[in-house]
Amino acid sequence: MKSTESEYQEIIQYCQDLFAKKNKDYGTSWRILRIPSLTDQIFIKAQRIRTIQEKGMQKVDEDVSSEFIGIINYCVMALIQIASIEQKQEINDTELTTLYNQQVNEVKELLFNKNHDYGEAWRDMRVSSMTDIILMKLLRIKQIEDNQGLTLVSEGVKAGYQDIINYSVFCLIKSNALQTN
Repeated sequence: MKSTESEYQEIIQYCQDLFAKKNKDYGTSWRILRIPSLTDQIFIKAQRIRTIQEKGMQKVDEDVSSEFIGIINYCVMALIQIASIEQKQEINDTELTTLYNQQVNEVKELLFNKNHDYGEAWRDMRVSSMTDIILMKLLRIKQIEDNQGLTLVSEGVKAGYQDIINYSVFCLIKSNALQTN
């Protein structure tokens, strides 16, 4: 069995490679999206996963793993948008790779800090439970967005996106979607 770190890195590398290819096709057109629009896009993907899990079948020929990958990449887009001081539309490939790596490295550090404290409890969780947690975190993010980003005690939108990335990676590992074991 591979280590969590190597499994995590393989999945993130796959997501980043797909992100780079889509950037070649579409450019950085996603930069036009406001954070709530990205949240809604992620919500749609998570809701589709839950619906397929509940119904046990699907009618669109896109597997659930592609939705988790999409969630990861949309979360990275949102984190880049949050971190971007300058909201220029176009970002060259080198800068975009740097921005992507900055965000996933921060998320990875968070994962390993939490993984240390929780003792890899996610390995004993069900993918369906993690999907529910992703949806809950999205609803929390939407509420924070509706409150103009103001919170009284919560971690905020950025932390929510980071957790969603990690849960999505866990789901891909647990389902062996990219055959990392």
